[in-house]
Amino acid sequence: MNGEQQSMILKSASLFPPPQGVKIAYGTSGFRADASLLQSTVYRVGILVALRSLKTKSTIGLMITASHNQVSDNGVKVADPSGGMLTQEWEPFADALAAAPDAPELLQVIKDFVDKENISFDKSWCANLLLGRDTRPSGESLLEAAKQGISSILDARYEDMGVLTTPTLHWMVRARNRGMVASENDYFQQFASSFRCLIDLTPKGREHKEIDKLIVDGANGVGGEKLETYGALFDALPIDLRNSGKGGGVLNEGVGADYVQKEKIVPSGFSGEDVGKRCASVDGDADRVVYFFVTSESSNNITLVDGDKILSLFALFIKEQLNILGSSGTGINKNQARLGIVQTAYANGASTKYLKELGLEVVLTPTGVKYLHEKAAEFDIGIYFEANGHGTILFSDTFLSKLENLNDEVHQTSTKGSEQQMATSRLLAVSKLINQAVGDAFSDVLLVEAILYYEQWSIQKWNELYQDLPSRQLKVKVVDRNAVLTTNAETEVVRPPGLQELIKAEVAKYNQGRSFVRPSGTEDVVRVYAEAATQEDADALAKSVVEIVDKHLGFGKL
Repeated sequence: MNGEQQSMILKSASLFPPPQGVKIAYGTSGFRADASLLQSTVYRVGILVALRSLKTKSTIGLMITASHNQVSDNGVKVADPSGGMLTQEWEPFADALAAAPDAPELLQVIKDFVDKENISFDKSWCANLLLGRDTRPSGESLLEAAKQGISSILDARYEDMGVLTTPTLHWMVRARNRGMVASENDYFQQFASSFRCLIDLTPKGREHKEIDKLIVDGANGVGGEKLETYGALFDALPIDLRNSGKGGGVLNEGVGADYVQKEKIVPSGFSGEDVGKRCASVDGDADRVVYFFVTSESSNNITLVDGDKILSLFALFIKEQLNILGSSGTGINKNQARLGIVQTAYANGASTKYLKELGLEVVLTPTGVKYLHEKAAEFDIGIYFEANGHGTILFSDTFLSKLENLNDEVHQTSTKGSEQQMATSRLLAVSKLINQAVGDAFSDVLLVEAILYYEQWSIQKWNELYQDLPSRQLKVKVVDRNAVLTTNAETEVVRPPGLQELIKAEVAKYNQGRSFVRPSGTEDVVRVYAEAATQEDADALAKSVVEIVDKHLGFGKL
């Protein structure tokens, strides 16, 4: 780094001092906190993404969002060249940037890292960034701080893509780095055409006259806003949009995928008139979705169809298409097309059992999209989902090449229109309909709808794939979440000593009991998960484990 570069950083950094007495750490989805505390951190992430672009010689994304958090919070996420989350190797650097107490210390952190990573400023590649934000009021000022950070790196360039869903920005980054055009309109047009293609590939005799209307809870966020603008493109899918954000509702307050999934009650804007109807709820930045249907006119109860059920639907459909190819002498069979299912410990035990009974390979990872995504990429087709509704499908480039070659061969022979050709076309359509950069509520909804149409299933029929074990999630406030260390995909505690044995003893008291605790990736709490044969037992087990953690560690229950 030359003198001019160092001077630019020192000058701009002095305008963004970190808040005193506040530690903001990089979590599973980047930095997230009360928006009033984030300006310095977001400025510094602007520097990080510029350096990341110089290191990789590719386009990098920066998104201002706090996803499903309350409207007063905000955050910042980084999209790597693949469109996925920031590589884990750079997370310690992100933490060091955020923690630097003043401009000189910040400069030293940057200089040390630049030397370590051998990052070049020779102008053979100028940093190139794509920026986006959700609809939070604090987003605009925080994005300006990010721009100041980027501009402190010589010759760095950025494009402000405006208000976007988080998955749109990730998709854009992936597309740009693959030499594709990547506007918001391109994103919606690709999904709309792929959805129509998949609908048209439904076997003869299975077609419905039309798809029943889908009721969508937009969480009063960017998802609702974008569905109002682009929803008509999905012409085969009639949508009844609720909580678009225009009716005075508050972002994520009594609405959204996180609320529906955790509380298991109807979101605002729904009533007894919606009993039995197919409903979907996205979260604040539209990277999660869960389905549900209202069960009674006289109560707020719903039947939740969560990320585990979405994963199971996708897995069932993909397996069926691979079975068709495997039985048709194409050379693509289960030995040459490795289908993998990736879950976390939060996956309902009944879903894991169901997937294994289908003969599928199921693996667990720690909580966090970065872990799921990385593991899914090891398969020819990897499907990952969290129970909260965040997930996607990854197709390896090698497997897609096999499919494309097979598709070309089919069009040159008399097998055009055969089940083999249809299955090949369906898998190719799925690869273009799904957002392979990151979990995407819109993309996932369209694939769910296409598969339900293909199977001729109602949401009730889909929900009968298996019976969820009752579960409960609670949390315990802690001084430092790093005081708890886990192993085996976060299913066992290794620190503090003795805690795991107490949890294990409590679990043994309940039929089909299972419980684990893990430190949150975004706040100083320990999260407690429990499931058992009945809801009463699941609630009791969760409460008991909370009391064990509280007593063992001396923390206060939330």
